[in-house]
Amino acid sequence: MKLIYGVNDKPKFGQLLIFAIQQLLAIMAATLVVPVIVGHEMSPAAALFGAGVGTLVYILCTQRKSPVFLGSSFAFLGSMAAAFAGGVSMALGYLGLIIGAAFAGLVYVIIAIAVKFAGVNWLNKLMPPVVIGPTVAIIGLSLAGNAIGDLQKGGVTEQVLKWTVDNEGVASQVAENVPVANVFVCILVGLVTLIVTILCSTYGKKMARLIPFVIGILAGYCLAAIFTVIGNAADIDALKVINFGVFSGLVKDGVGLGTFIQLPDFTFITALGGFSEISGEYIAKIAVAYIPVAFVVFAEHVADHKNISSIIEKDLLEDPGLHRTLLGDGIGSFAGAIFGGCPNTTYGESIGCVAITKNASVVTIIAAAVGAILISFLSPFVAFVNSIPSCVMGGVCMALYGFIAVSGLKMLKNVDLEQNKNLFVASVILIAGIGGLTLTFGQITITSVACALILGIIVNLLVSNSKENQ
Repeated sequence: MKLIYGVNDKPKFGQLLIFAIQQLLAIMAATLVVPVIVGHEMSPAAALFGAGVGTLVYILCTQRKSPVFLGSSFAFLGSMAAAFAGGVSMALGYLGLIIGAAFAGLVYVIIAIAVKFAGVNWLNKLMPPVVIGPTVAIIGLSLAGNAIGDLQKGGVTEQVLKWTVDNEGVASQVAENVPVANVFVCILVGLVTLIVTILCSTYGKKMARLIPFVIGILAGYCLAAIFTVIGNAADIDALKVINFGVFSGLVKDGVGLGTFIQLPDFTFITALGGFSEISGEYIAKIAVAYIPVAFVVFAEHVADHKNISSIIEKDLLEDPGLHRTLLGDGIGSFAGAIFGGCPNTTYGESIGCVAITKNASVVTIIAAAVGAILISFLSPFVAFVNSIPSCVMGGVCMALYGFIAVSGLKMLKNVDLEQNKNLFVASVILIAGIGGLTLTFGQITITSVACALILGIIVNLLVSNSKENQ
């Protein structure tokens, strides 16, 4: 792939700001939603701050050679929930989030030390292109359902009571927030976002081709705003796509901006009160919840770095080395959790953004990280991002996730698929991943990507000594 900006290139300052905003828009929605899912008053702004800090740590550890942004990890959702299990206090739960991230980071550090002395040749033999290519494709394909689901949803919801039946056959009503916008209206907004992004990336001049996501998101947002204004004026729920209510918290006493700049609720501040309640039993529970998941995320870490390596045509597992990328990911996750509570991980959205825009400048990633830190203090911008309807991000993610899938399939171009042994490995990975194979042990869930990768490694080891066509 011919890059417009290479890893070491430095765009002009004005362009750099726009490129950084584009990276932020690509990763921000997912980063902000993780603390919302976990609940317990976790701050999305603090998670964004933590993602920025974690990314800067990663860039430092990788010697500014890897253009990857770290964001809040979905893989640790169950682990984070375990920190609050058993009715513990908010302070102890927040302390548990930090301790858990430390355990996960320690796993990465230990593996990094082992890789430093053992090298990566063993890893390349364990995960050749026939294994890693379909796995990278699965990372994108496994997110396809999320993109299409978002494409059909707006941001305005109403509470609806629905009947549910528990395992004992007892029926009860549960309140559920349901989007009110018409599905076809949402799909139209999402497809306009996607088409504008595609046209800018394909036919646009140099600058437009570098920021297709910014232009696409703004185009989709404007169309959604037009529908919403009409819907509010005519009281037509089907046209209400954007939830402008998220901006209401910025108005104080109806006279102006009351919280334009606001200090995020950093995790470590609340966690300080948990030291008096901590026990060995609680620490053990956190260790069991986090450490196994760290090994799962390690597999995804390798796949992501193989992917970005193919995009920039430089093996990051060799230079700066897997030990450095692991160290950056581990320490970056811990640093991010101190502020935002969420362990970080490499983001496919960021890698997809690099692939589509052909901008691999690490300076852009640094600017995006600094921007995330600064923006976390600006309530209006965080509110704007929260107001972007799901259908707009769904349109963008159709391209982002698709590029991840295709980049994985491209790794198979030099693999001889005429040989049954390679066909079996690739087939098993694709079907296990697309089929959503997962394994759950208590509060620990091995994701479909990790399951597909593990199964692929096992099959590859079984057939690797085959003499077929030799």
